[in-house]
Amino acid sequence: MLEINFPAVLLSALIPLLVGMIYYHPKVFGKIWMKAAGVSPDAQKNANMLIVFTKMILVSIPLAFVIQFLVIHQFHFFSMLANDPSISTPGSPTNIFFKETMSKYGMEFRTFKHGAFHGAFSGFLLAMPIITINSLFENKNWKYILVNTFYWVIVLGLMGGVISAFPL
Repeated sequence: MLEINFPAVLLSALIPLLVGMIYYHPKVFGKIWMKAAGVSPDAQKNANMLIVFTKMILVSIPLAFVIQFLVIHQFHFFSMLANDPSISTPGSPTNIFFKETMSKYGMEFRTFKHGAFHGAFSGFLLAMPIITINSLFENKNWKYILVNTFYWVIVLGLMGGVISAFPL
């Protein structure tokens, strides 16, 4: 059976914070984002960053948990057989098939590159529409949409890569 790799999930939950510290730095995209978002540098200085970073990590854990199901295809294979009671019966045809298949193909596509591809693809298919829809109702411009979308494409790509590259 597939198990959740909690250390990889927790490690990847730090990625939004680490990437955000670089990506939204004023010398990278920070000035563009602040102007597009209507955020003043003074407002940022007055924020309690320890609380912001703690909350960011806490909400990144469930995100990382979900990303693993998008980047590890073996979970999907297991879900096809999960309702078959004979999968847990030693010696049953389903149990033997599952064990043989997983031992032969269980580590296929468990690379950083493959996970990063699916993570980034998820960024385009999930994050971009959500950011765009919210931004349209908030009257934000295209710079705001692009800056935030590409942040999430990078973050989800790195999260997917880390989760996929570090199997149990």
